[in-house]
Amino acid sequence: MFSRSRHHPAPQRRLFLKGLASLPLALPFASAQAGDMLHLSFRHTHTDERLSTAFRNRRGYIEPAIKRMNWLFRDFRTGEVAHMDPRLYDILHALSVSCGGETFEIISGYRSPKTNAMLRKTGGGVAKRSLHMDGKAIDIRLVGCDTARVRDAAIALGAGGVGYYPESDFVHIDTGPVRHWGPKSA
Repeated sequence: MFSRSRHHPAPQRRLFLKGLASLPLALPFASAQAGDMLHLSFRHTHTDERLSTAFRNRRGYIEPAIKRMNWLFRDFRTGEVAHMDPRLYDILHALSVSCGGETFEIISGYRSPKTNAMLRKTGGGVAKRSLHMDGKAIDIRLVGCDTARVRDAAIALGAGGVGYYPESDFVHIDTGPVRHWGPKSA
């Protein structure tokens, strides 16, 4: 007979816990009426490109919008485009709702391995295996909102990694393990 140790939770319990972990991101969608769309607005700080688009509705992600956002988040140094983890867009929307801001300034989205290696050589603070190279990380500001407030809201979401860089005035957001780094206050 098969028995489970207390150290290996049943699959149903794991699914339940995963569902609880996604709850903070689900909250912005809970009040949406059928047909409502979730919007995001961006300005890329290096290219000055702008995009305002509905990226999700009750049925899921809107693929043409996701493709446009992936293009905007490309490695602007090499032109390489990657499929960004769409959960990043959910996190950004939740931050926009929480902080009351509208336009995100993109400092860095996808980074090719070549760009990541170059940045590691020319400055500190760039991880060798950066989640930027997997399309799972972005560095942002939210226009009209202090970056410390964005950091606090992102940590409260508990949806992934949050790095705070007050000297450069940006917040790193990723869909990796829940963790945070940087000063606690500006």
